[in-house]
Amino acid sequence: MVNKSIPDIIYTKVDEAPELASASLLPIIQRFAAAADITVGTRDISLAGRILATFPENLSADQRVSDDLAELGDLVKTPEANVIKLPNISASVPQLLAAVKELQDQGYAIPDYPAEPETEAEKDIRARYDTIKGSAVNPVLREGNSDRRAAAAVKSFAQKNPHRMGEWSADSKTRVAAMESGDFFSNEAAATLGKDTKAKIVLETADGETTLKDGLSYPAGTVVDATYMSAAALDAFLAEEIEKTKAEGVLFSLHLKATMMKVSDPIIFGHAVKQFLAPVFEKFGAEMDALGVSPNSGLGDLLERVKGNAGIMAAIDETMAARPPMYMVDSDRGITNLHVPSDVIVDASMPALIRAGGKGWGPDNKEHDAVCVIPDSSYAPVYDEAIKFFKANGKLNPATAGTVQNIGLMAQKAEEYGSHPTTFEIPANGTVKMVLEDGTVLHEQNVEAGDIWRSSSARKAPIEDWVNLAIARQKATGYRSIFWLDAARAHDAELIAMIKPILEAKGVADKFEIMTPRDATRASLETITKGENTIAITGNVLRDYLTDLFPILELATSAKMLSIVKLMQGGGLFETGAGGSAPKHVQQLVAQNHLRWDSLGEFCALGESLKFLAETKTNDRARVLGEAVEVATQGVLDNGHSPSRKVGEPDNRDSHYWFARYWAEALAAQSDDAALAAEFAPVAQALAENEAKITGELAAAQGDPADIGGYYHADPAKLVAVMRPSATLNGILG
Repeated sequence: MVNKSIPDIIYTKVDEAPELASASLLPIIQRFAAAADITVGTRDISLAGRILATFPENLSADQRVSDDLAELGDLVKTPEANVIKLPNISASVPQLLAAVKELQDQGYAIPDYPAEPETEAEKDIRARYDTIKGSAVNPVLREGNSDRRAAAAVKSFAQKNPHRMGEWSADSKTRVAAMESGDFFSNEAAATLGKDTKAKIVLETADGETTLKDGLSYPAGTVVDATYMSAAALDAFLAEEIEKTKAEGVLFSLHLKATMMKVSDPIIFGHAVKQFLAPVFEKFGAEMDALGVSPNSGLGDLLERVKGNAGIMAAIDETMAARPPMYMVDSDRGITNLHVPSDVIVDASMPALIRAGGKGWGPDNKEHDAVCVIPDSSYAPVYDEAIKFFKANGKLNPATAGTVQNIGLMAQKAEEYGSHPTTFEIPANGTVKMVLEDGTVLHEQNVEAGDIWRSSSARKAPIEDWVNLAIARQKATGYRSIFWLDAARAHDAELIAMIKPILEAKGVADKFEIMTPRDATRASLETITKGENTIAITGNVLRDYLTDLFPILELATSAKMLSIVKLMQGGGLFETGAGGSAPKHVQQLVAQNHLRWDSLGEFCALGESLKFLAETKTNDRARVLGEAVEVATQGVLDNGHSPSRKVGEPDNRDSHYWFARYWAEALAAQSDDAALAAEFAPVAQALAENEAKITGELAAAQGDPADIGGYYHADPAKLVAVMRPSATLNGILG
């Protein structure tokens, strides 16, 4: 075998449930790939790995790790890239703090996270930690646009085995609440640059001019946006919705994405915490400041800091009793919607509520209707229209529903998800200006202290690539194809002006529709209800939201999505579906040694990665392996070998045994490569003959607590011991 510094396929090391599963699945993949002289290596993009790579000077020589994310960031800009990317933690501040403490407890002398840096050294440490927060990984790796859809085998299985859907009633009180003015949508301005330029963002106040950001650089054709959310309008909206929810007698819930939108959404979350406890902050604000309370960190952190102050605790209890009941994350443990900013993520929480018939869990451990507060009105209409549709038409039938595929604009940090370095909480009343290098003021907006101002951009090359990808997908499928764009929104209007000439030049304008997100939601639901299919062609945030919404309705989960990123320089990035990194799955493993994470997304990504390798490297053996992966995936589905949720029943490790067995059987049965058939015939036979012994060994491992040596930074040896408990299986695979 040739020694290669860059493996043929890179399988990312991540966090939580996907990383636990990798300890079982990756050795299987490497064993099968090696038979075809294909190398499968790993690169660490986990939260813990990124923290350690950021502070090498604090570590001993044997503790230091390479900056794998930076390496992958370079690789994805080349034709050689073939990366399987698993879901990783997009860290909120509480998650970051927990990971830092765990690493420190393990003997890594990394610095504390400075919540309020004062010295230059502390400011430097904070700035370095801030590069790790939120969605730090995806913008680096996504050097291409997204093609997400349910794999044919997955969709077929879902139709044959429809999941349970909650019943909708026409008189449901569940609704979406969004701001009607003063939000990001209302205040947005956008312009397309006519030439390459540098730019800076300044704030002019009565005390003079402050540079918020300098050194920005945009190529010609970039769509550059600027917008802000009024803090006063946000507070008034939240206060009104809290009172309305109380009067309606339903649950109050807030739906944001404080992980991906790591600057803006934690601030919005903090406003909600402060408004919900407004009487407490009015009376005890100074005392809580002295205790280090930050509303942005959530109710859980607040309660921990004030628990020794009887007066504050009594005021909290009194206020909570007068408020509407809250949507619960864990009603048994009293964990509310407002406890932790990363606990309720809109793209997962809203589809789950819609799938459940508009119901959320209340503090009484029962289901209730809910007001779903999504402050910014840019995308709230998607969920509002979905709720109205199901109230009028009843629940979706997964057995007959068609599918919604997605082509998403996300390359080169497109749109809001690239706005983190250019999002600011405004410190004083004034005017924010984006000034180009020739002195032109591109955008100018009057703001007040506390407002959230942000700028985002989308470059011309990714936009053109996105449109061409949509054209190719429509041609391949013939499905109804809709651009989800609102001409009344400044950014979308700029995109529409770019899209229409491309479609007309290609002679395909008649094959595409352009609709507002609200109208596109209704059109898509009407289409799939009839059993027909559609392609949603969307920007970056809607890509993220829709590839949870429709899969959760169609398949019961978004973790089983096929996600192909065709990198703009010719490489391939294969994501293992949406669905997050499943912290509750880790909790169950630690408590009961049962992992219910389903690796179906990994199976699908692996098959696509191998087929891509076959195409780009003219490697027929990779093609044979990839086709056999598809057979194995179908076998796992058709024979009911996906993981169960309950301890004592087959889990993730059992599904990996069956995947390996079906993969080996498919390779032994194929006739395109005699050597691979000969190699895997005895493997398939041994796996079949030892079925009872292997499944027995896997079952025997369950029930007792499992020690993996750490949550964010597990001990490799302990992890292997937990996730590969069958000596018989390990012996057969080698």
